[in-house]
Amino acid sequence: MSPNPPSLESLGPRPFSFYPPVLNVEHNEWIFEKATWSEILVRNSKSGQEVWVPRRFLGEVSRVDEPVMIVGLKRELEYNAGALWPHERRVIEMPKAVNDYARPEPPAPQPVSTVAAMRLNDGAESRIGKLILGVLAAGIVLTFIVVSFFRGRAGVENVQYVGIVQQSYGLSHLDDAGAVIRKLGQPAEDRWRSQESDVIQYRLLHYPNLGIYVIFMGQDRDKARYIGAMDENWKAVDAVDLPRAGNSRSMLNRLAKF
Repeated sequence: MSPNPPSLESLGPRPFSFYPPVLNVEHNEWIFEKATWSEILVRNSKSGQEVWVPRRFLGEVSRVDEPVMIVGLKRELEYNAGALWPHERRVIEMPKAVNDYARPEPPAPQPVSTVAAMRLNDGAESRIGKLILGVLAAGIVLTFIVVSFFRGRAGVENVQYVGIVQQSYGLSHLDDAGAVIRKLGQPAEDRWRSQESDVIQYRLLHYPNLGIYVIFMGQDRDKARYIGAMDENWKAVDAVDLPRAGNSRSMLNRLAKF
């Protein structure tokens, strides 16, 4: 009987690679750091960045380590916003061109006399020519109508300006809910939302007197930190710089209202 494969905790300081490799990470060589009952902390041997890997995504560990130890992943993961997320490949279907459909084969022509065939061809060509001219004329008229309509709507009197409040509340990505409540007071609402199979937790504090929703994000509810604020129309009015993840504004723009 073949021996059981080793566990990830038993690797110690030996480097290993994930298969399939983690997307958005150039160097696929990792070192085990520590583990909890639900996650494994690993460190990239080249960049030094540390990430938590949920145990439900981990597969088997290879029995041999030549040329390198391999740790299998049950799903393809990608590194984003300081954490690992399941990668979803989206296939975009290209739209079909106009009149792009299967055309039936024309029936086999019946034998006719030479004079009758010439008369039939002349009549068919005449009808096709008239049809083409009619289509071109209708297209020109339709184009003129559309251009005239949008040119009339492009005037300065049709431009509407909608103000969006942009304000800094003196908050940073290190502030938790307690720090925000001390600065802004007690909220009217306090609710949670889970994302990506409970990997990420979002918290919302509603301040109607300020007209904003304060948003927190974290892997655990007790570690959620401030990432920005939305107005009553769910538009981002404040964002913060996240470590190794850029600005949080793009993340807020993709966040659905809850």
